[in-house]
Amino acid sequence: MVERRRVSSGSPYEDRIGFSRAVRIGDRVVVSGTAPIQPNGSCDSDPEAQAARCLEIIVSALAKAGAGPEHVVRTRSYLVDPADQDAVGRAHGRVFGGVRPASTMIVVAALLDPRWKIEMEAEAVIG
Repeated sequence: MVERRRVSSGSPYEDRIGFSRAVRIGDRVVVSGTAPIQPNGSCDSDPEAQAARCLEIIVSALAKAGAGPEHVVRTRSYLVDPADQDAVGRAHGRVFGGVRPASTMIVVAALLDPRWKIEMEAEAVIG
């Protein structure tokens, strides 16, 4: 049986909804949809700053699971406004430009908090 290791980021949604920021099973790490929330609960209005914050949380979760950006094989970005694609892409490129994982940007009608312009998730394979 493969060990299942959960990673928490301390998000208030984790207990309320019943999820983990990331889960590692074997050599695979899956990071949940990650919103651009600052530790104090605030949220920058700039889409590039929001994407950078999402990625900061994702990279931290990966590290707690024993992975890094170099192990990421897939990312998904959920944008409320397609006009934000370049800003989000710049933030994504700063973290994953050398890795170049498979990546998808999806435009959605809304996210849980109206301040959020972006939510991101990632998958990594260590090995």
